[in-house]
Amino acid sequence: MTLESVPDRYAVIGNPIEHSKSPQVHAWFAQQTRQAMCYERLLAPIDRFAESVHEFIAQGGRGSNVTVPFKLEAFALAQELTPRAKAAGAVNTLSFSTNGIKGDNTDGIGLVRDITRNAGVPLRNRSVLLLGAGGAARGVILPLIEESIAGLVIANRTQLRAMELAKEFSNSGISLSSAAFDQLDKSFDVIINATSASLDSELPPLPDCVFGPQTLAYDMMYGAQPTIFMQHAAQRGAAVRDGLGMLIEQAAESFFVWRGVRPETAPVYQWLRDQL
Repeated sequence: MTLESVPDRYAVIGNPIEHSKSPQVHAWFAQQTRQAMCYERLLAPIDRFAESVHEFIAQGGRGSNVTVPFKLEAFALAQELTPRAKAAGAVNTLSFSTNGIKGDNTDGIGLVRDITRNAGVPLRNRSVLLLGAGGAARGVILPLIEESIAGLVIANRTQLRAMELAKEFSNSGISLSSAAFDQLDKSFDVIINATSASLDSELPPLPDCVFGPQTLAYDMMYGAQPTIFMQHAAQRGAAVRDGLGMLIEQAAESFFVWRGVRPETAPVYQWLRDQL
């Protein structure tokens, strides 16, 4: 094997990591786009994330995805941050070069692409309700704003957290407000569940009025069956979609950041859907 034929190395770093489907997704992307690269799982000790990244770089690593619980540490480790990483306050994509470590966040654009391209729902001039005020919610706000939505309401069990998050984006040029769940009193075009409630088969306590026949109810969680949030929304007349497409689209954006080529996601989506 010649030096030129050695594939570039990438990885997903997390703890735990054995469940990650990223290696299969990126292997599919690489084969489809004929990129000479390999992609692996890397288990980092909880207290040795930075050391694990530097070891991977020393071994020839060109980039990595970052998953729980290290996205905030990746943000701190990066020597350069993209605007969307700064807005998210977290990093899920690292690129390594002679210029150092660059941090990006592709979660939000993954969500937007899944809604607008795959689900075929335009976001321009649409009213959006974002459920939750944690890291998952923060990571998608800037990409939503960049779609020229009509307005965004951030709702949370504790309104203070939602209010603090909304204040960070107060200069966005769109109508942006916060609310507690029980204060919501109108329907929305798009509702995005960025809480982890579905993992515990729990529902955010939403009034029925938020759902309408024109509503797309999107859960960032996904599984073999519709989540409890999706079931609840569908029973109230909304169209529903889970977060599997977001997972694949954020991976495709990371792939584009690293390789400069954008893979087709539809075949990978169907393949992963069949695996659930």
